[in-house]
Amino acid sequence: MTGVFSSAVLPAEVASRYPYGYALVDVETSGLRATSDRVLQIAVTQMAADGAIESTWSTLLDPGCDPGPTHIHGLTRAKLRGAPQYCDVADDVGRRVGGRVIVAHNVDFDHRFLAAEATRAGRRLLVDQRLCTLALTRRLDVPVLDFKLGSVAAYWGVRAVRAHDAADDVRVLTEILRHSLVTAARLDMDLPLAACIDAVPAPYPPKAPRTPCPWRAPHRWVPGAPLVQGMKVVISGATSAPRELLARRAAAAGLDVMNTVSGRTHLLMCNRPDLDTNKAAKAREHGTPVITEAEFTALLGSVTPGQPKLVDAPQATGADPVVPAPRATAPSGLLSGRRVVVLGGSHGGAAEIRARLLEAGASVAVNLTGSVTDVVLAPSAELDGRLDRARALGIQPLDPATLAPRPWPDGVDTADLPESSGAPPAAAADATTAIADQRILVRGEVMQLPAKDEWLVEVRWAAPGRHAAEQYDVDVVALVVDDDEQVAVDEDFVFYNAPEHPSGAVLLSSGIAGEALVSIRPEDLPAARQRVLLAAAIDGAVTFGDVGAVELILRDADGAPVARATLDAATQERSLILGTLYRRNGAWRWRAVGQGYQDDLADLAIRHGVDIDEAG
Repeated sequence: MTGVFSSAVLPAEVASRYPYGYALVDVETSGLRATSDRVLQIAVTQMAADGAIESTWSTLLDPGCDPGPTHIHGLTRAKLRGAPQYCDVADDVGRRVGGRVIVAHNVDFDHRFLAAEATRAGRRLLVDQRLCTLALTRRLDVPVLDFKLGSVAAYWGVRAVRAHDAADDVRVLTEILRHSLVTAARLDMDLPLAACIDAVPAPYPPKAPRTPCPWRAPHRWVPGAPLVQGMKVVISGATSAPRELLARRAAAAGLDVMNTVSGRTHLLMCNRPDLDTNKAAKAREHGTPVITEAEFTALLGSVTPGQPKLVDAPQATGADPVVPAPRATAPSGLLSGRRVVVLGGSHGGAAEIRARLLEAGASVAVNLTGSVTDVVLAPSAELDGRLDRARALGIQPLDPATLAPRPWPDGVDTADLPESSGAPPAAAADATTAIADQRILVRGEVMQLPAKDEWLVEVRWAAPGRHAAEQYDVDVVALVVDDDEQVAVDEDFVFYNAPEHPSGAVLLSSGIAGEALVSIRPEDLPAARQRVLLAAAIDGAVTFGDVGAVELILRDADGAPVARATLDAATQERSLILGTLYRRNGAWRWRAVGQGYQDDLADLAIRHGVDIDEAG
């Protein structure tokens, strides 16, 4: 089916702010795995920057296999019989999406399937950027109960006629995108575009698998005392026996053999303590004892039994903080139910204001979004580029000292904004009420979670603007750890180049400036590692004092926010522990942490037991 239309529907300001050509796509598939399942139906609409529809096209496809869940998409073998195969339309699809921003609701899914089908057909999708309307909905803070296409469409007043029909889903998607672009332009918001490129190889973690150690790491080792199972040992320099043999013997004795020296390393085995290697230098830096191969071999004959890592055992002690009593200000504070952004101010001054906002019951945002109700005008707010925009949007200014409403200062101009295209208030009333009930957490606070199969953690920060003098990247990572906050194997480190844990319990989605999303399935975590640490690290000379606050949003599997925290703990630090999800006495808990370190990403990984190979 093909159609061609042409009429501008978006204000000129929107087309000027976002000068892209779009290819809106939707696919119906035989399953969820692009590597093995096939596309059954595809629809593509080409839309210009001004909202004009340039062409629409859709077709059924014969996958040559079982069509899968027909109860969902309704595409049976009989309906697909006689339809073209993907290879027959691959060139047409390529022309329709090539050179455009590809748009879909959960665009990663659709793009993966189209790229896989193109590869099977001997083609390549010439698409550089993609835009996810689900991510755009999150960034706009649209008050919906979940992020399903139907829910987002209902908010914008768009009626779906045939759910799970690719052609109708793209029609709905087109209207959602138009409404979203107008709202984003009013906020002068950068679109959450992501690059359609393969991940760049990184130097860590190492490819070689590591033998998990079943023993807890004990106290520091004192030369002359016996070794204890669970101690972390590193081998460096030339050895008489093959290094692989020494490592196997040590692992068999219950020692944790690593490649990297850190503050947690118990000893370094090196026949030349003065050897000029990274490992020897790190041992001297951390005060790690160094022994010879002969001394090490002798100690391997009498390793003392260690403490096993307990599985699913309740613990009366440990690092679990006391769960604070509900704060009286949270449900009924001065700013309860308000969403506030601080404009201007030094890092320390803005952090102090944000702390008082949290105590007053407010939800503190790091970016100007559609849900922001108030802004605090801190000193030097006039230098913040969002000031004029906030006034033009009719947002209430607050006094930095009292947090009480105040008038806008003279000299703040009203910007020319495109007209609002928001849904009628009734369309989102129920969602707004539900979202207002979410928990606002302060640094260190813990909440017990209801039983859920999956949790989503959204991390937000103020990404450098297009014209910022200094650009930087923030890397969000996850570590699957034991109660000592140590990984068992290097694959427990989930980061941009290894975004999925082998168990499937943790999945990291990144690549969009200013945000990352981590999916956690608690019941799929390894039995001995029932804790997930979320952390962030920044590259170069920039620190988190330059970045500012980081917002942490815990959502259920449908995307509804359950808890928010805004973390201001870091100043000169380059890494930050954001939060942790863990089991305690049979229940899952979520803690907002906000602990900063001077470590870079590699040192942060080493701190938690990831073994990064070093020379020597």
